[in-house]
Amino acid sequence: MMTHRLLALLPLALAGSLAAAPTPDQFIDARPSAAIYHDGWIDLNKNGVKDAYEDAAAPLEARVADLLARMTLEEKTAQMVTLYGYPRVLKDELPTPAWDKELWKDGIGNIDEQSNGNLGWKSDLPNPKFDLPWANHTRQLNEIQRWFVEQTRLGIPADFTNEGIRGLLHAKATSFPSQLGVAAAFNPELVREIGRITGREAHALGYSNVYSPILDLARDPRWGRTTETYGEDPFLVSTLGLEQVRGIQESRVASTLKHFAVYSIPKGGRDGHVRTDPAATWRDVQEIYLEPFRRAVKEGGAMGVMASYNDYEGVPIEASKKFLTDILRTEWGFKGYVVSDSDAVEFIHTKHRTAPTYGDAVRQAVEAGLNIRTTFTPPQVYVGPLREQIRTGKLPLAVVDERVREILRVKFRLGLFDAPYRDPAAAERTVRAPAHLAAAHLAARQSIVLLKNEGAALPLDVKKLRKVLVAGPLADNAHGWWSRYAPQQLAFITPLAGLRTRLAAAGVEVRYAKGVEAKDADFPESDLFKEPASGAVRDGIAAAVAAAADVDVIVAVLGETDDISRESASRVSLDLPGYQDDLLRALHATGKPVVLVLSNGRPLSVNWAAKHVPAIVELWFPGEEAGAALADVLLGDVNPSGHLPITFPRSAGQVPFNFPTRPGAQARDEGQVAGALFPFGHGLSYTTFTYANLRLAPERAGADTPITVTCDVTNTGTRAGDDVVQLYLRDDFSSVTTWDKALRGFARVSLAPGETKPVTFTLSRRHLQLLNARYEWVVEPGRFTVMIGASSEDIRLRGHFTITAPDGTAPEEVPFENQLPLPR
Repeated sequence: MMTHRLLALLPLALAGSLAAAPTPDQFIDARPSAAIYHDGWIDLNKNGVKDAYEDAAAPLEARVADLLARMTLEEKTAQMVTLYGYPRVLKDELPTPAWDKELWKDGIGNIDEQSNGNLGWKSDLPNPKFDLPWANHTRQLNEIQRWFVEQTRLGIPADFTNEGIRGLLHAKATSFPSQLGVAAAFNPELVREIGRITGREAHALGYSNVYSPILDLARDPRWGRTTETYGEDPFLVSTLGLEQVRGIQESRVASTLKHFAVYSIPKGGRDGHVRTDPAATWRDVQEIYLEPFRRAVKEGGAMGVMASYNDYEGVPIEASKKFLTDILRTEWGFKGYVVSDSDAVEFIHTKHRTAPTYGDAVRQAVEAGLNIRTTFTPPQVYVGPLREQIRTGKLPLAVVDERVREILRVKFRLGLFDAPYRDPAAAERTVRAPAHLAAAHLAARQSIVLLKNEGAALPLDVKKLRKVLVAGPLADNAHGWWSRYAPQQLAFITPLAGLRTRLAAAGVEVRYAKGVEAKDADFPESDLFKEPASGAVRDGIAAAVAAAADVDVIVAVLGETDDISRESASRVSLDLPGYQDDLLRALHATGKPVVLVLSNGRPLSVNWAAKHVPAIVELWFPGEEAGAALADVLLGDVNPSGHLPITFPRSAGQVPFNFPTRPGAQARDEGQVAGALFPFGHGLSYTTFTYANLRLAPERAGADTPITVTCDVTNTGTRAGDDVVQLYLRDDFSSVTTWDKALRGFARVSLAPGETKPVTFTLSRRHLQLLNARYEWVVEPGRFTVMIGASSEDIRLRGHFTITAPDGTAPEEVPFENQLPLPR
């Protein structure tokens, strides 16, 4: 049987269709194609001979070597840069005669976000002509690809790249909740399908490389990009990230991982122009921040990595041979290519100041392992200094050859040399296909977390409702959470719209009162202290209170908008911004039942609400049908099943306060409040579940023997529901300090009322190992404690097993309390 490592090196995109003469309907311009297309191969260099690099049957490395040997310095360096697409840098949606004089006449590494409908953060870019309809977008990218294949000397195809953190970044591609919301589903199979959908839609529209997933860990929730992560726990993030990689690449598209490495903990959680000086020990780097990337590369065979802006221990990652070569390629066996995050190469010179000139910054980056520089400036800004460094002998040509070889290898594996064009008709069938929308539908519902439900306040009984007030700044703001790096041309269903649609058939009146803005006029200073509310603010709150006078229930939708919880938008507080807390208290004071719905990109310290409001639901930054999903949950058509992928601290003053943690690191301090507001893994249901009959087999084994952990889960309530059973593990005694408890497994199980199912986990060496004092991954003999629970703090079952040394022995490990002398 072929190993995973061998499979990872095979081409992804041949799919049974090698080169054939393209048909006119594949392009915008219906003119005849050049006479270079033959049965099964393309005469890319137009010499009438099937050379090795044009032969799909030739070994991959032979093809790469043959092409590299034919390339000039100009052609090699053109492969080492991104041409940012229309309208960011490229001003043409289709090739023009002027392209014959542009830098890319010698080829290009990749073209990013070409005409994808990215209108800018605030719709400040022109609307492309060829983003829609989908078939025309495919034809457009085919047209550009045809120019590179037919008009450049060697016919090297471009790699079309795009973002893909909530589905593909295209005007009307399928939209999913933010990564943090998707993570709350604790559903690897769902993430795998989201990856497939993102990859399928990318491939159909002409893209061959997607910048996804984001594998950073949100260990400091003040950080603006918390919403883009799969949470704070390395096991959860790596498990979900690996599935996203596999799903994307199953769809014949490269997955490029973001952001390598140690990027997500800039000092103080600040983002924007900071992104430096991460406070992490080398042990934390190895055990926490590199784990998701390690698994995505070694197990998933990811073909791309984006190098991050930050430094580590004084060395910019972009110029770090340790990270980009020694760890990534030598230790992990990475076979893809590395792109820069925007301006990261420039920062070596302008921010980190470890390069005296920009040219030297370019040299440092390439020598460290950077393949392609990607940012929002013309490619010649980079290629000019790059060529100068080579010509003056400062950058060895052998290093350049290796970087180009790594780029070409990916392009061959993607099948771009053998099948460079896509089928426009497939785009029409693929994008937003019914199965894709069904997955988005499922993700929206499984991502919702029921945080509190005192007195069974939820679900709402439609038969008892006559009038409902939906209030708050996120209740009817379709643009509040629309971004996947740009406005989207999608019809978002707001919570107000979802509830109105759902309740209309029952004759329930649904009112709306915004009350206050999401943030106030003094934000962000108001995160430090608030001036007395203005007359306009008081009037808005009064109007909402008046609207609640005769309603049966108030649904208050509060939280954050995308503009204060995204890249370059961190906070100093985790409280509700603006005067939203004032609105909530005023609505609660009416005496009407209140349901708080949070829509936000990071944990919020809603302490007052957690004490006084009976029902709290976490919606996150949802996908396009958020309001419909919320209505399904609030009205009981869907039983909530999401669990928190990140800790909700009581205050920003506790930060860093996260999971996992080392013993005692987050224990009680007499001068502080203790504990989390809502712990990692927390999530309630409209039914109840019990766990019983924990079985471990074997209870004593060597390090390479799998340990099976099984328990029985029973739905003891009256509704069908999904439970997320979580397995936590503790190495009881070890040569270095390890986690107080570490997530090592989770399983989503669906149960009818009264139904019982066994849930089984298998623990292997990977789950048991630790990084010893010599920074070696080892499994140490001794006792391990298994904990099964409904959250990291709601542990229901405990058991133990012992790992033995090769000679069958294990150290004596006796808990301290068992060693105390008996009282006289």
